[in-house]
Amino acid sequence: PFFFYTPPRATAMLRSLVGSEMCIRDSLKAFAPIKIVSLEQAVAAPLTTRRFAQAGAEVIKIERPEGDFARYYDSVVFGESSYFAWLNAGKKSVVLNLAEDKGFELLQKLIDRSDILVQNLKPGALQKLGFELSEYHRNRPEFISLSISGFHPEGPSRDRKAYDLLMQAESGLSSITGSPQEPGRVGVSMVDLATGMYGYQALLEALLNQRLTGLGKQIAISLFDAVAEWLAVPYLLDRYGLNAPKRIGLAHPGICPYGVFFSSDDQPFILSIQNEREWGRLIDEVIMNKELREDPRCRSNEIRVENRTYVDDKIGSELKKLMYSEIELRFTRADLAQAPLMQIQDLKDHRDFRTYSALVGGHTFELPMTPGNDYASGQKVPELGEHTKAVIGSLE
Repeated sequence: PFFFYTPPRATAMLRSLVGSEMCIRDSLKAFAPIKIVSLEQAVAAPLTTRRFAQAGAEVIKIERPEGDFARYYDSVVFGESSYFAWLNAGKKSVVLNLAEDKGFELLQKLIDRSDILVQNLKPGALQKLGFELSEYHRNRPEFISLSISGFHPEGPSRDRKAYDLLMQAESGLSSITGSPQEPGRVGVSMVDLATGMYGYQALLEALLNQRLTGLGKQIAISLFDAVAEWLAVPYLLDRYGLNAPKRIGLAHPGICPYGVFFSSDDQPFILSIQNEREWGRLIDEVIMNKELREDPRCRSNEIRVENRTYVDDKIGSELKKLMYSEIELRFTRADLAQAPLMQIQDLKDHRDFRTYSALVGGHTFELPMTPGNDYASGQKVPELGEHTKAVIGSLE
């Protein structure tokens, strides 16, 4: 059996032996004993297995002869696509033609020697290949699998193809995203990211349960379910309240003031007032307009939301008199929240932006730091089929 938790007493003992926190982080890769076979492509499933690869698991990425199609979205990272470079460092690429008997036999052997199977093939594709997942779990009760699909595999839409933007649209997310004039797309593949994170979470829970009971689990997660869960608040507002939030651009539908304002030197920034105490500080210490404190249109957040145009205009006209440096100073002194509205090209120069390094094609490149994981530097993005010979050879 594998163990991925080290008690504090054992950690202290190791610290005394190796002499540094850095060595402990490097020697206690949480999932080093775990082997994962992943029939993955695009974003959601590769995001799930990426987290395991970062933590030391052996992730064998099965690719068709032409490779994961995410390899070809672009070529900006030293010839590799941005998506693929981000999601696949630290994995082993094995090319198998599953349409051939030999390829399928090798896949079965790899699965037999693994702890976890992750796959985001179309529902029913494994069964068509001759691999019955439910039966496999019955014969190997400690095994864990994760299947990712567009819709739940037992639901009425199980056979439909589904991609991120389609799910943003069909779930209703697009209807509350964008300007009042038209719906918008969230600027990243949010549904894929949500699904991949839920996949990682579900596998962690299954591993914990396996350690306690010895039993594995057959897990199914869909893109639609993932985005629907993230839409819980607007769903509840619509089902049990008056209606769903309307599109209001860069503003909060239920809090006022909370949106974009401008300084006298034309720096756009977002301010956020979360409660009546903060509202008082904004009035008394930032804009210094005590008339608003007594204004009946501003007496509570709920009333301010009803009078958003008036409130925003009054606040905005006062803030427009100040340079952004003065706004920053006043907000800091009043312990209020604000943030400048920046561009993506500004991210790399942000003073709080942290990165880790990975390798691709003999080059080093920088990725945004993965929260909670600061020891993944130096992993290599695999070339197509780079590990086929070694991995297949290990099966002999």
